[in-house]
Amino acid sequence: MKVAFASTDKVHVDEHFGHAEEFYIWEIGPEQAAFSGVVQVQSEHAPGHSDDKIEARSEALADCALVYVGEIGGPAAARLVAKKIHPIKSKEREPITVVVEKLQQVLKGNPPPWLRKAMLKNERPTA
Repeated sequence: MKVAFASTDKVHVDEHFGHAEEFYIWEIGPEQAAFSGVVQVQSEHAPGHSDDKIEARSEALADCALVYVGEIGGPAAARLVAKKIHPIKSKEREPITVVVEKLQQVLKGNPPPWLRKAMLKNERPTA
């Protein structure tokens, strides 16, 4: 499954979803994980509606099942969940590689139902 990470330094999960200009994408499975690229999102420093920023980010991350962020607002989180992208807050600026390893451990065991569903995101036809 594809997982996005919001980071200011390419190492730690520490960026607010709405401020992120880049998301680092990993392809993660129980046995293997690999960095697969960077998704860039247009920065809207010009006056613009925050809904447009949320929409642009959620469209850019449409292939991802999870997105790890430092912070995310309630409306943005709800919009992601509606698109079947699960936002997860990283509480303590964890390194992306540590988060990847933890996620792999969960995948090897018995993942919770919401995560099993997220893992199947790109395997089922979308309505």
